[in-house]
Amino acid sequence: MVGFADADLAAAREAAKRYARVEQAGEDALIGDLAATCLLLCEAFCGRIGLAREAVEILPASAEWSRLAAGPVRSITAVEGIPAEGAAFTLPVESYAIDIDAEGSGWVRVTTPGAAGRVRVTYLAGLADDWDRLPEPLRQGVVRLTTHLFAHRDDAREGAPPAAVAALWRPWRRVSLGEPTGRSGGPFR
Repeated sequence: MVGFADADLAAAREAAKRYARVEQAGEDALIGDLAATCLLLCEAFCGRIGLAREAVEILPASAEWSRLAAGPVRSITAVEGIPAEGAAFTLPVESYAIDIDAEGSGWVRVTTPGAAGRVRVTYLAGLADDWDRLPEPLRQGVVRLTTHLFAHRDDAREGAPPAAVAALWRPWRRVSLGEPTGRSGGPFR
């Protein structure tokens, strides 16, 4: 998955600096790195991509439905066949099926793989287009965790994140009891 946009990282950094009342620019690089880490931690905790970006995934060329790992999926933009030898090639539209379900999960199946043993799927996933459109509880959790890590960067004993961060993120958390690897009965459950 491609990294965060510079504008989003700058906005997250500036929000954390305001919250921590840091006015000088000397700590910008550190706070920016911490903000990027906290955005990734938010995504890991919630089980969703926060800021929309492109993802590329390699899947087996299977007639069974395969779920894409990242979500919520906004669009599936390309499906390419990958043969055992030779260059990847664009699969004809009639040789595969794609679906995005109501929960934002992306699904792909290949009905006619040709020489492809695997497929490369390119798609766009994320809750929000940019930092300002990210839901406020997620932003506030990122800011609070960033400032916590910044304030306690030299003290390993104070490493536990504030409980408020989990409280802010928990309503957005997507938890599954099992990872479905495929689905039967077509794209609609």
